[in-house]
Amino acid sequence: LKHNCPAPPFNWDFELHIVVSTKTGIALLYDEGSENAFDIRLKLTKEVLTIQKQDVVCVSGSNHSTNHRTVTLHRQPVGGLGLTDQTGMLFIGDAVIQVNGINVENATHEEVVHLLRNAGDEVTITVQYLREAPSFLKLPLGSPGPSSDHSSGASSPLFDSGLHLNGNSSNTAPSSPSSPIANEPKYEKRWLDTLSVPLSMARISRYKAGTDKLRSNAFEVLALDGVSTGIIQFYTSQESADWLRAVSTNIGDLTLQNMKMANKCCSPCDQVVHMGWVNERIQGIDSSQPYKYKFLALKGSSFYIFSTPPVSTLDWVRAEKIYNLCEVLFKVHKLWLADDCWLQANFYLGLHQDYDLEDQRPYCFSVMVGQGKSHFFNVELGSELAVWEKSFQRAIFMEVQRTGSKTYMCSWQGEALCFTVDFALGFTCFDSKTKNVLWRFKFSQLKGSSDDGKTRVKLLFQNLDTKQIEMKELEFQDLTAILHCIHSFIAAKVASVDPMFIDSQSIARRYMYSN
Repeated sequence: LKHNCPAPPFNWDFELHIVVSTKTGIALLYDEGSENAFDIRLKLTKEVLTIQKQDVVCVSGSNHSTNHRTVTLHRQPVGGLGLTDQTGMLFIGDAVIQVNGINVENATHEEVVHLLRNAGDEVTITVQYLREAPSFLKLPLGSPGPSSDHSSGASSPLFDSGLHLNGNSSNTAPSSPSSPIANEPKYEKRWLDTLSVPLSMARISRYKAGTDKLRSNAFEVLALDGVSTGIIQFYTSQESADWLRAVSTNIGDLTLQNMKMANKCCSPCDQVVHMGWVNERIQGIDSSQPYKYKFLALKGSSFYIFSTPPVSTLDWVRAEKIYNLCEVLFKVHKLWLADDCWLQANFYLGLHQDYDLEDQRPYCFSVMVGQGKSHFFNVELGSELAVWEKSFQRAIFMEVQRTGSKTYMCSWQGEALCFTVDFALGFTCFDSKTKNVLWRFKFSQLKGSSDDGKTRVKLLFQNLDTKQIEMKELEFQDLTAILHCIHSFIAAKVASVDPMFIDSQSIARRYMYSN
């Protein structure tokens, strides 16, 4: 089969050169319920973001299968409890589970202090490394002072009971402990994988669910199956921005791979131009969730809106909404460059910004569709907004080139007419019954337009011979779709005539709304 899909007359390959990031670093995992945070380590690869948490593991000896450690401490005449034979058995971050066989996991701070003060000269404690344990149960090592544990917010019962541990405070046991015992267990503190989130079709959110409240130096990554990293928080805004861009870059690269795989199963006229996650602002309702995740796709002749990404060929017919690309209008509404100054070079002259919308998020755009309706979206990064704008331009240009012309039924003064927008010929109006042409004008002759916002439009053309302006008035059932179609054809025409003038959307708007 031969497909009539003409290629653009210039290079539309606008995607940024993606350099996949591989990173490792320390962050915090924040619990919004308890407002506690603890250290984690992040490992980013091309396809997965892995969260690691610290734990103390037995690497040799008889207790290799358990992380509970029982340590006997002897009270010294001076200096509190000693660790003469137990160096390397206790670690910063350990939580006290038992004192002399009494379980203290559910005890209060005061109860644990009282128990330790009255424990006698020999105290046997059972500990376990619990990063999320209450701060007062955690063991310090060395002398009292500011804790290096970010999650500690209270003192230790050992200090408050007048006891402290004299010993090695390193994270690993020494290579030659004093008084070695045969088959003595050896412990080490290690970073262990606890969660791996696949990045293919994953999404990122910097906002508290369903609100305009931006998390401070934090974001969340959600996998396609709904698995979440939780709230990953960083110590500085620079760290947060670096990790956000790195994760977003890898998600973008995997999306491109998915697009290429999907396009292998599609005809040349039905290729995926771009797809990805956005947030849609829900309009017209008083809801506690004003935003919902949506997955958008530009494919062939259509603009798709999904609640979940299409993962098979059959999924494309299950979209929530499908619109013809020639009959939609893309518009950027808001862009903040204060924290992304490096993006300025990616945006070209003519970027429109409107600040009269209710949307309080940056990086917003709308897609106006038929019957005067619109969808309002926002993305997480300015670079995503730039790609969406150019993707719409590319997809609409290709659809106009492929279609060539579109004809709509209309009327004027009771007569049934047809109105054609043709990429090569411009505008033609003819009688629907006799097919007799009533008038025809080139795109360059359109000097302005106006409409009543309902069904009627006035098109102002300049006569090439007399140089006079002629007004043609028509009535359509779906006026918005017609105006968007005219806009799309003019934008494509401008782009094809002057490839260097990329901002054809602005030119098209000036053609239509100059008067």
